[in-house]
Amino acid sequence: MTRPAKTSKQSKPIPLLPAKLDRGIKRRFQIRLLKWYDQFGRDLPWRRTADPYRILVSEVMLQQTQVDRVIPKYHEFLEKYPTLRDLAEAEPDDVRETWYPLGYNVRPYRLHSIACEAVAHYGGKIPRDAEQLQSMKGIGRYTAGAVRSFAFQEDAPILDTNVMRVLHRIFAGTGDPKTQKSKLWALSEALIPKGKGYDFNQALMDFGAVVCTARSPYCLYCPMREFCKAYPVDTK
Repeated sequence: MTRPAKTSKQSKPIPLLPAKLDRGIKRRFQIRLLKWYDQFGRDLPWRRTADPYRILVSEVMLQQTQVDRVIPKYHEFLEKYPTLRDLAEAEPDDVRETWYPLGYNVRPYRLHSIACEAVAHYGGKIPRDAEQLQSMKGIGRYTAGAVRSFAFQEDAPILDTNVMRVLHRIFAGTGDPKTQKSKLWALSEALIPKGKGYDFNQALMDFGAVVCTARSPYCLYCPMREFCKAYPVDTK
């Protein structure tokens, strides 16, 4: 009788699960990241408000667009459409014209659609519930987490390109992060210190943008290199 071939244990991917995190490393990562952010965090205009609408505008504008290009347009856009109702009442093509030249031109139409839905179903306000947020066309899991974290001070996880790169390098080190997104989402949530979701998530994004960059990361200045599984990072 032919026996089924044995499955090699080595062929299975190493699980990246919050339960497997070393508590000491987790704590050191949290403390060092928040300390770094306190010293080097960027001063950005959308960090001076808790208005969910203004935070939503910034998050949509920042999709695939550099911060320095977003800042002047963010101010201009909000001067013209200071509230959700103002945006909902505008003509979509006028919103698109105001958006220029940020590019990725579907975004202003999506933002206008969100404003219309918020006025029609949520009393002209951005809902804080995760399911309600993600039910709105144009708001995905990341944007919902960002709004909940930055506007409503909830310990909601985020996972954009910068955050995914940071977490994957430090806690996984090898493989393609895109194939481990569900595990990285769980890791992002598990790492948030209780009650510090706002600062922690902002710190993660800044750290990925300033230190743990996609190309030529500043590993020698990284406070995480002692336990980073990818150190030294080879970006070739």
